[in-house]
Amino acid sequence: MEKVVSGIRPTGNLHLGNYFGAVKSFVKMQDEYDCLFFIADWHSLTTHPKPGDIQQSARTILAEYLACGLDPAKAPIYVQSDVKETLELYLFFNMNMYIGELGRVTTFKEKARQQPDNVNAGLFTYPTLMAADILQHRATKVPVGKDQEQNMEMARKCARRFNHIYGVELFPEPQNFYFNSQAVKVPGLDGSGKMGKSEGNCIYLRDDDKTITKKVMRAVTDMGPQEMNSQRPEVIENLFTFLKICSTKETYDYFDEQWNNCTLRYGDLKKQIAADLVKVISPIRERIDEYSANTELLDKIAREGAEKARESATATLREVRKTIGFRVG
Repeated sequence: MEKVVSGIRPTGNLHLGNYFGAVKSFVKMQDEYDCLFFIADWHSLTTHPKPGDIQQSARTILAEYLACGLDPAKAPIYVQSDVKETLELYLFFNMNMYIGELGRVTTFKEKARQQPDNVNAGLFTYPTLMAADILQHRATKVPVGKDQEQNMEMARKCARRFNHIYGVELFPEPQNFYFNSQAVKVPGLDGSGKMGKSEGNCIYLRDDDKTITKKVMRAVTDMGPQEMNSQRPEVIENLFTFLKICSTKETYDYFDEQWNNCTLRYGDLKKQIAADLVKVISPIRERIDEYSANTELLDKIAREGAEKARESATATLREVRKTIGFRVG
């Protein structure tokens, strides 16, 4: 069975884009692959979070993962900083990477522009830490978005270079795993093409019913259909995307027909979307609250996940140390 590794930075709550774009697919994948999911708290240090937020943020993401259907009995879920072996492999990979190639990584350039007063070494070597996250488990597939493609190529470069330098075939070259039809690109409520935390256009899985309704009713629209059977502009197509992910086909067809015959009222459309989103999110939110209240269970799941992850990483590091020439303890 192919091994899959995926992580998420603990920077705030999960939103609908995370859920429909990835987490629902993770739930399906845990039955089809040998999966490990981790919460990348070390990666979050590139933005200097407050010390008190780190552990709580990790618990928040863990509770949300569990509420969405991830099962630690099927796929370990662990906190990155609980697997110290990652740092040793990170060190070895850094010794084989060059400043020039790390400096050409697009995500580094973008982050450097966003935080010019905090262009730290961790940000610069982010791709090698990501490579260590993946290759310590010798994973063959990694679920990624388009923005991570270059970092994935750097992970493959780490694998190839190590194998070439030491004349071994220790590391596989992990491939990008795309969800294709399993995942949905969830638009923002501001009329933009993608829901995202930095854009401030999200519906979060922890939002209450009133907040969800209020956000949807403020969604950007236009003057309405002006011609029969006309093509919908992006801001309106975004609303119909919400219908696709949260409503029945009959509901979608009903409003689609209203658009085509120029009788659509956006207020009615938004009210329907809000009501259907509440039906989707409310049970997840309730489960999040239940898990969040049980910190003992969350810590137990994270601890057991880390034990399994460390077992996998330790086996890899044993081979790495032997290959390089260090003593294997």
